[in-house]
Amino acid sequence: MRHPSARLAVAAAVLAPLVLTACSSGDSGGSTDGKAGGSQSNSKPATVTVTPSGQAAKAGEPVRVTAQGGRLASVEVTDGKGKALKGRLSDENTVWTSERRAAPGTTYQVTTRTSADGGATDTKKASFTTTAAQKVNKVELRPGKKTTVGIGQPISFVFDHPVANKAEVEKHLKVSTSNDTEGSWGWMKDWSGRDRVDWRPEEYWKPGTKVTLDAQLNGIDSGPAGGWFVRDYSTDFTIGSHQVVKVDLDAKQLTLERDGKKVRTIPVSGGTPDDKRRSWKGTTVLMSKEGTINMRSETVGLGDAYDKMVDYSMRLTWSGMYAHAAPWNSGYFGRANKSSGCIGMSTENAAGFYDQVRVGDPFVTTGQDTKGVPPQGNGFSNWNLSWTEWQKLSALK
Repeated sequence: MRHPSARLAVAAAVLAPLVLTACSSGDSGGSTDGKAGGSQSNSKPATVTVTPSGQAAKAGEPVRVTAQGGRLASVEVTDGKGKALKGRLSDENTVWTSERRAAPGTTYQVTTRTSADGGATDTKKASFTTTAAQKVNKVELRPGKKTTVGIGQPISFVFDHPVANKAEVEKHLKVSTSNDTEGSWGWMKDWSGRDRVDWRPEEYWKPGTKVTLDAQLNGIDSGPAGGWFVRDYSTDFTIGSHQVVKVDLDAKQLTLERDGKKVRTIPVSGGTPDDKRRSWKGTTVLMSKEGTINMRSETVGLGDAYDKMVDYSMRLTWSGMYAHAAPWNSGYFGRANKSSGCIGMSTENAAGFYDQVRVGDPFVTTGQDTKGVPPQGNGFSNWNLSWTEWQKLSALK
């Protein structure tokens, strides 16, 4: 006797598309080797075909199950981990199509129940396997799960490899919120040179908003140079209080506002007003609170001017603009802009300020001694574009 698993492999490999013709009358399971089984019936059994099919099936297409000479009573398609693919039946119950696409390097099990035109029912099983991805695209996703972030925090994907099929990828990035916040995706080049897409609302998030991202990318082809996505991504986070940091480099002071009220004002020193060391103006977003870090001038194109450990470091751009403690500049706080581009303050003020701000808080910097707004991709410069300008960065607009 042939083992059932052997019959399953034969059924999967014989035809393309896969044709399932095993049948039985009543509710008993049918044979899977392409031969009729069970008691005889006067009715002609339904014929079922499945695409994709075979042991080297093409990935990236929906699974399609079609019945001829009868109707589909039920269809179940599961991947190698036992996870079911959801799908929909046509109005006549003759075609079932999966909502998701077949992922690369995956074996799918297909089980169907059909009712023939003459009344007989039949159960059929088969499988197919998609070819493995030659290149896999992965992403870095912000913010992390179960976090509380500031009102300026975007959702951000940075891709390992180029994304040519931007519109197709964007269609599979679903954002839902607790208060129906509207927003849009915008594509750009990250500071690292990689493709990146961010999602922001028209205005700052409302405090207390709960946000969920469901990126159903498994089985999506990012393009010739990018490869396949072989997993889904998700995150969920909550928006914290309404905090905005205002940095006035003409007055040389920083003000933290919460819910429209001043919480504290700190004397600061910004970037020296020359060609290389001016601070960025406009709106940046607190990307990370990095504590004590080593800052070296070579990393920002300033030669060997400095190499020191810096406390209470709060990153504002990828190019190296921070707010941080700068006790070596104490004579300039509130008096002159004499830093190498960062927003410096006393260690005491930096310690208290560091504890009060959160990742995602917007920093709005003004002043004549500045060098323009950071380009898109250098940190989160999203808010420096109008809503109309931002929407134009979507691949679906």
